[in-house]
Amino acid sequence: METLGNLLSFVRSAESGSFSAAARRLGLTPAAVSRNVAQLEANLGVQLFQRSTRRVTLTEAGERFLGNVEEGLESVQAAIADVTSHAGEPAGVLRVTAAPSFGRDFLLPLMPDFLTRYPSVIPEWYLDNRQVDLVAEGFDAAIGGGFELAPGQIAREIAPAHLVLVASREYLARQPHIADLDDVSRLDHLAMRSAKTGKVRSWVLQGPEGQQGTLDMKPRLLVNDPQALCQSVLLGLGVALLAVPDVLKHLEDGSLQRVLPDWHVNAGQISLYFSSQKRLPAKTRAFVDFLVEHARREQWVQRLDARTSVRGQVFGMGESM
Repeated sequence: METLGNLLSFVRSAESGSFSAAARRLGLTPAAVSRNVAQLEANLGVQLFQRSTRRVTLTEAGERFLGNVEEGLESVQAAIADVTSHAGEPAGVLRVTAAPSFGRDFLLPLMPDFLTRYPSVIPEWYLDNRQVDLVAEGFDAAIGGGFELAPGQIAREIAPAHLVLVASREYLARQPHIADLDDVSRLDHLAMRSAKTGKVRSWVLQGPEGQQGTLDMKPRLLVNDPQALCQSVLLGLGVALLAVPDVLKHLEDGSLQRVLPDWHVNAGQISLYFSSQKRLPAKTRAFVDFLVEHARREQWVQRLDARTSVRGQVFGMGESM
């Protein structure tokens, strides 16, 4: 009978392609993980990994073995965690990732309430503008938009992912009347390059009656971070397309204005991603239920919808300067 330690070392190494990465997740040394895997191979009488100086890859036998043991092992771990965590009480380190601005403005403010309710849970936040691999990187949950849904994961929608055109009041005061997208194309465009392609993306905006129009502008300034882009707009450098969560507080206090307020980009949904396993760890289940309930109570769907969220004084489509 194989030990749980040997099996865990094998599965985590297979998920991450590295003994070192598996060791970090398991709290072991790389040498200990390597020994556990070697012992497992010796006991089974088959080679599970091809080893190189940089990474390990599964052999054909390793692929078959992983498929047979992975789901059952996750269930065993969840069952152990559920029993040992204060008789089912949510406890332990909760690793969560989200975009920096959304985490700072919408998620971290929930922590006083969450920590009071679940004193044995230790949230560990990773705020980064990238899609993560929940399993390989050892996260319990992720909040974001457009994640590829891997097998064994589910997504709970918590708000729309809408983008809107914004500019500062001072910048707009210096511009002629803005009536349509052609007028917008003549403004100074502040933009971001795609992290995947390195190109400036052309966005398709939706109008109030379902009409569509392409926003294709020559950039006046480029940055690689949404917060830097928002700061550039606040400085009065031009107009930019930004996610509603990134600019909502600035729209509410009037420091930014919407341009063509009846138009927006529909980029899908902001969702909460987590494992679909039946025996979800109590700490993860507590966080999922807490966040979904808060989003419903605080009406994130309505607040972050470009068609209903705050507009303040807006310019374009018949508005006068």
